[in-house]
Amino acid sequence: MDRGLFGNVKNFAVSFQLSVFSSQFSVNRFFPGYNIGVSSSSAAVEPEQRSVPAARPFTLRQTILLWFISWASYLAISLIGPTLRYSISWEEPPSPPDTTFEKRVIYCFWHRAVFPSSWIWRNTGIAVMVSRSFDGEYIARTLEKLGFVAVRGSSSRDGAKALLGLRSQLQKGTSVVFTIDGPRGPKSIAKPGPALLSRASNAPMAALYVALSDAWVLNTWDGLMIPKPFSKALVRIGAKMQVPAETKTEKVLERDKELAEFHRQLQAALERVTAFAEEHAGQVGSADFPLITS
Repeated sequence: MDRGLFGNVKNFAVSFQLSVFSSQFSVNRFFPGYNIGVSSSSAAVEPEQRSVPAARPFTLRQTILLWFISWASYLAISLIGPTLRYSISWEEPPSPPDTTFEKRVIYCFWHRAVFPSSWIWRNTGIAVMVSRSFDGEYIARTLEKLGFVAVRGSSSRDGAKALLGLRSQLQKGTSVVFTIDGPRGPKSIAKPGPALLSRASNAPMAALYVALSDAWVLNTWDGLMIPKPFSKALVRIGAKMQVPAETKTEKVLERDKELAEFHRQLQAALERVTAFAEEHAGQVGSADFPLITS
């Protein structure tokens, strides 16, 4: 599940994205790679079971493999997930106080935490950006089985459409998620796409991480974590950050500088919540980190 977990955009797509998000803004310079992820909600909602844009056609062999791999992944998550013991810790109080995530937020986390994130926030209708590759397609189908909305696209394929799809989900009051160092790394280095989406949608960003007390760590670029049954899982969610909307008088250099600063703040927040979660994961179930019903 590492390569597809979730080049340049064609000239037309670049022009379209620039007209929607910001004039004279370079996607290749500020949005060098796509992201995919998973996120959360305390109360299950009825998710939209359609993807934006639609999946590309595959050969008969690929179609059979997609069916098998997506169901195998879904069953693995569904078997191990119920045994995990979760606790959620916030840098700032959430609204409502007992929620497992806040709505209309752009959540960002490291690619290696996809497995435990997929289970705790299943059936929430959260939108996830996935590649239009073969690998991305079986990820999308697995996530759809778990109740997420797959938004297909990348910086090299339908990137503008995918960002518009995510913005549309935010306008409906849904949260969206990026695996911020995906799809191929480098590990634990944030890509700046969420800052662009935050500015375009007027929705805040927030870093999160899910640390495990006991996991199998795969020999992949991201060190993908597969939780061992009955592991403890600590979710740490950072304070929200809002990128201001673009103004008509704002200069290009000023805009890019501001976006770069929010990207830097997001990187710092990701490192901060990761360190906190990993340090305290073993304390899940204590008075400081009470268990939640996942």
